[in-house]
Amino acid sequence: MDKLQVDILGLSTSPHTNGAYALILYEVEGKRKLPIIIGGFEAQAIALKLENIKPPRPFTHDLFKHIADAFSLQVNEVYIDELHNETFYAKVICEMGGVVHEIDARPSDAIAIAVRFNAPIFVSEEIMNEAGIVEEQQKEDEESALAEEIAEQPEPAEPVSVESLEEELNSKLEDAINREDYEEAARIRDEISRLKKRGGSADSM
Repeated sequence: MDKLQVDILGLSTSPHTNGAYALILYEVEGKRKLPIIIGGFEAQAIALKLENIKPPRPFTHDLFKHIADAFSLQVNEVYIDELHNETFYAKVICEMGGVVHEIDARPSDAIAIAVRFNAPIFVSEEIMNEAGIVEEQQKEDEESALAEEIAEQPEPAEPVSVESLEEELNSKLEDAINREDYEEAARIRDEISRLKKRGGSADSM
């Protein structure tokens, strides 16, 4: 069965399932995307690692990584290889002492583990053909929407330096992490990233 390497495009709330998220994977050497509905806990576990936010205490997937490191177990790859009745199935391909093991897992857990090991993620071509979507216009629409959002933001009444805004946001980020409000922490981290990009663009003018 042919395998296609995919990467994580992002996470978004799912309008169809209350409290669930859509994990969007994209084909590394192609134009197709694969949405997978996952639970809130797993979405948070993936988002925290992608945003490089370290929680005060380890999550379940962090604990697995620590145990694997202690016993020299390596995750080589994650493979989403089956789709039955709209349910995806995955395998975590591990290696320990030169012996390779295939462990059955939910795709959400498998990917949360993969991002902690920097392991590649693969999808069978059959699944991509069946459930993948092609949205060539999506990126342009998202960039246009972001540009409109930035343009509509009101200018501050008094000039405020980028450094002072960044310092304030970093303080709020630290507070959100201490309160374990990771959704707010991720939002603030995104705002800091946008601020840095806008500051860099202003400096280059």
